[in-house]
Amino acid sequence: MARLHSSIDLKSTSFIENSSAMERAVSEFRSIEENVVLKAQEKAPRYEEKGLLSPRNRLALLLDTNTPFLPLSTLCGYKQEGDKDGSAAGGGVIAGIGYVANTRCIVMVDDYLTKGGSITELGSKKRLRLYQIALKQKLPVIALSQSGGGDLTSLGDWFGFSAAGFAMQARLSAAGIPQITVVHGSATAGGAYQPGLSDYVIMIRNQSTVYLAGPPLLKAATGEIATDEEIGGAEMHSGVSGVADFLAENDADSIRIAREVTQMLNWNKEQEITKPVRADLPAYSAAELLGVVPKDAKTPYDVREVIARIADKSDFVEVKPEFDVGTVCGFISIEGASCGVIGNNAPITANGAAKAAQFIQMCEQAGTPLIFLHNTTGFLVGTDSERAGIIKHGAKLIQAVTNTTVPKISIVLSGSFGAGNYAMAGRGIEPDFMFAWPRSVVAVMGPAQAGSVLRTVAQAKMERSGEVDETKLNALEKHTVGVMEAKSRALANSARLWDDGIIDPRDTRPILAFVLSICKVAKVKKLNPTSFGVGRL
Repeated sequence: MARLHSSIDLKSTSFIENSSAMERAVSEFRSIEENVVLKAQEKAPRYEEKGLLSPRNRLALLLDTNTPFLPLSTLCGYKQEGDKDGSAAGGGVIAGIGYVANTRCIVMVDDYLTKGGSITELGSKKRLRLYQIALKQKLPVIALSQSGGGDLTSLGDWFGFSAAGFAMQARLSAAGIPQITVVHGSATAGGAYQPGLSDYVIMIRNQSTVYLAGPPLLKAATGEIATDEEIGGAEMHSGVSGVADFLAENDADSIRIAREVTQMLNWNKEQEITKPVRADLPAYSAAELLGVVPKDAKTPYDVREVIARIADKSDFVEVKPEFDVGTVCGFISIEGASCGVIGNNAPITANGAAKAAQFIQMCEQAGTPLIFLHNTTGFLVGTDSERAGIIKHGAKLIQAVTNTTVPKISIVLSGSFGAGNYAMAGRGIEPDFMFAWPRSVVAVMGPAQAGSVLRTVAQAKMERSGEVDETKLNALEKHTVGVMEAKSRALANSARLWDDGIIDPRDTRPILAFVLSICKVAKVKKLNPTSFGVGRL
């Protein structure tokens, strides 16, 4: 392979300013995550007095020690759905991919310390996304459940879609992917179906309750008077109804059982034991990734500078390097895993689209995963571009990126605009995983362009009426730019689940290696599907 040589001057003013701007952005999203934890932990002592572990202590007890854990969508709902100060970010569930009893799993822990773990529309979508990852990547699901259920103040707005998560649970079971649920607290009404649709249910004596209607609703609906334990207690469900498969004595005991059940799955039985590949590190430090992307989004940079800092030995075999220099395609390895890379150095031209589509077909033929490094203003527009067939070539690229069967992983480094976002395996194309750097921007177009477009349209309307008001036009343009800037930032995009999380640029290589390994195992993992999944009989 050809080794990439960096041309960045690490002592230059621009590099230092770029690094400082990126570090501030990293600190910003990390401080938001930390604030959510601190706010939640303030409430922990009152529950610990009752013998309950905090959600994050439950997670720590569940995961294998000294193993990697990849958090997902930590900023879900940030300053959305009534979250005024950002302290409710996370969608009511602490989630990610980690190792339990030497088994890589999707882990979901209800954050009952943040708004009681109540589920909003975005929180519901986060859970749905987790199930989608589990299904595609063939990962068992472990849920530590203690939630207030759907947020009744907003549930009426999205109730029609609320069964989607339950449907995914049914599909997971039928596909042969096991789900283990520990009921740590109360699971009521729709919340009762989450453990009910799981394959293994663990309840805790004198602590867990599962019922369709609690004592107050039962009395109001039927006049019957019953206690929690009588209609939904752990002992009743273990010995009478059969809803529970295991009866634990406390939080820690229930997690011990969950780990034992996971081990019993023997999920890795078909996986060949191979010696870890000793991969050579990149020739350049990961810390330098902080300064690669310019502080000013209008300043171009070479995506090869990013590739040089994530690829083994900084080696890169570039394909068609002279044919449209704005779209960069080639092969690298990351911790020994071969993959194809598509990156942007300019808008996507007709030739660039054709080049990328051909490269995707090369990777499809070889079964090589694809990594997309976003920095594009979109497809190139103009008379020459239209005459070159940008629409047909762009369409073929979108067809190729959508229909390829190899794993697709997207990293939004800087800008990702318009249909260029689609062509680079944006969220709507459903890549296997998608992450964003903290200063990235995703939008239909740049804020300035959007403001200019609406101003032009409004001005034309005014001219037809015979009266042009420059003050109103200036205000419209300024307002549009402000709204677009606020809604296109990484924090806003991640809050709305347009990615699987914002990441520190320095973590790009290990995260790519981790998810590439997940995708690789999923390709060869054999499941034992059934028609309807495991039912509670």
